[in-house]
Amino acid sequence: MKKLLPIVILSLILMAFSTPKTTKGEGLPESSIFSNPTVLDTSGAEQFWHRLKTHCGKTFEGKIVNAPAGDDFYGKRLVMHVLSCNDDEILIPFNVGDNLSRTWVLKYKNGRIDLKHDHRHEDGTLDKVTMYGGTTSNSGLPGLAVFPADEETATIIPAAANNVWWIALDDTSFTYNLRRIGTERFFSVSFDLAIEVEQPEPSWGWKDFIPTKK
Repeated sequence: MKKLLPIVILSLILMAFSTPKTTKGEGLPESSIFSNPTVLDTSGAEQFWHRLKTHCGKTFEGKIVNAPAGDDFYGKRLVMHVLSCNDDEILIPFNVGDNLSRTWVLKYKNGRIDLKHDHRHEDGTLDKVTMYGGTTSNSGLPGLAVFPADEETATIIPAAANNVWWIALDDTSFTYNLRRIGTERFFSVSFDLAIEVEQPEPSWGWKDFIPTKK
């Protein structure tokens, strides 16, 4: 029996080294961004950024999930166009019916994502209330970015100092949300990423803008 013991131990060692090792992303759908080992090694915010960039140049139609009673958004065609994408900036015009005044400006820096709301008049000049928003406070999640109102927002719109915006993103939908903490105000619009629609006219003030897509 003692003579057999070394042979048994050697066999167990050989079995351990011959056992196939799983790789990152194994068992996940090939189409999933998480099946990419490079992406798996990045932060949640960076994974979110890469996922959003895959839709660059595409246009989607949305619908109201929740909005205050009587909100102007009801009954309007809601369209988002992922206009321009690079490593540190993504521009997304958000059209409400014939109103082409809104563009979401997202920026990526130092593992954080910044969201600003660019508002323009029809002649292209900046609205008095523009470039408010916030920055993610941590590395975030691959499918969720949360933006508490920043100090600039508190200055521009004092009533919005307690705003929190968040974007939920998965393989089928992009959902933009706003909650004003301490109040009943909650706005949410969801876009179907499975169906592309025609590209809209340039938003006000962006007619001569040349988009990047990388």
